[in-house]
Amino acid sequence: MSSELYTPLLLRSGQVLRNRIAKAAMEENMAGEGQLPDEELLTLYRRWAAGGAGLLITGNVMVHAEALTGPAGVVLDTAAPLEPFRAWAEAGKSGGGAIWMQINHPGRQIGSDMPGVVWGPSDVGVDLGKHSSRFGRPTAMTAEQIEATVTRYAVTAHRAEKAGFDGVEIHAAHGYLLSQFLSPLVNKRTDRWGGSLENRARMLLDIVRAVRGAVSPSFAVAVKLNSADFQRGGFDADDARQVIAMLEPLGVDLVELSGGSYESPAMSGRAADSRTQAREAYFLDLAKDLVRTSGLPLMLTGGITRRETAEQVLAGGVAVVGMGTALAVTPDLPDRWRRGREADRQLRPVTWSDKALASAASMAQVRHQMRRIARGSRPTPNTHPAVALLAERRRQRRALRRYRLWLTGPRATSAH
Repeated sequence: MSSELYTPLLLRSGQVLRNRIAKAAMEENMAGEGQLPDEELLTLYRRWAAGGAGLLITGNVMVHAEALTGPAGVVLDTAAPLEPFRAWAEAGKSGGGAIWMQINHPGRQIGSDMPGVVWGPSDVGVDLGKHSSRFGRPTAMTAEQIEATVTRYAVTAHRAEKAGFDGVEIHAAHGYLLSQFLSPLVNKRTDRWGGSLENRARMLLDIVRAVRGAVSPSFAVAVKLNSADFQRGGFDADDARQVIAMLEPLGVDLVELSGGSYESPAMSGRAADSRTQAREAYFLDLAKDLVRTSGLPLMLTGGITRRETAEQVLAGGVAVVGMGTALAVTPDLPDRWRRGREADRQLRPVTWSDKALASAASMAQVRHQMRRIARGSRPTPNTHPAVALLAERRRQRRALRRYRLWLTGPRATSAH
């Protein structure tokens, strides 16, 4: 079937995506020994690579060994060996598409049981009501820590290119560190990184410049940005429009639009202010508005599961359709669409009234499917969310013990 979905996209860097379908980043939390990609992660990406997407974007890879979103996070810093990453890149490209590494720093969104550092633009903690104690209390970053973090992003991007990845995506959404700097609710600084949107965007822009300067012109550099935080008084669509305009002259190839954070998990369709309750393409209306003024191609992610919806997204002017959960359940969905077929299974919905717990259970369900694929098994989308969440927590406890030992081991000094 002919469709704009299957037309190539030429990016500013000269890179060509073979079609407009991307596997969006989902946090795998599947690092092996040494916080490195292992054979299970490679098997997962080979399966996705064979599924027909034009682009695979990895789950977030950490730029700072002392700051992980979870204890089984992958770390690529100056001390990490490159060979496991070369194998990962090769697995991701085995089907003929491109693979980009999403690079990230969690900032204040770090579990209270994690070792290491909990940083933020200010000392404003994550507010999850009765669940707030799940996260550590952040300390406001110093100027030196901000500059060192900018360098870390550039180092990780440079090493990702050396390992054979086709690009990086800088994660500035979902309430992670760069999203925290952008948010007027979290960033209460009064120095050059706080106050006006220009100041709040400074760290992101500095990182983009540093990354672009550390990689070759043909290496893709993308940014993941919230279309809105979905919190009253927070980062909104007009802010997103202005930040996209700031990114345009900096050599960015693509901006992926998503939304929400742990405090308002709109990325799983459960925003605090109920503006993303649509069953699919949660952020499409906001994206259509941003397309009108954006000088950069945009990618939209959030709840897309059917070809008809993907076609509507492209018809709205968006350049790339991103899917996460749908490809954790049906890894060959792009090829199915090409053959005129749809997914025959959907993930069991989580209807719990506790939004924070429901979001955690939804993520656990998705990771359960990814682990099954990584072991060569079929996804089981009817797995009960409570079962997935309990199993996830057991795995996290084991991973946390291993991470603590690794962090305090022989390479500890290189993490600073």
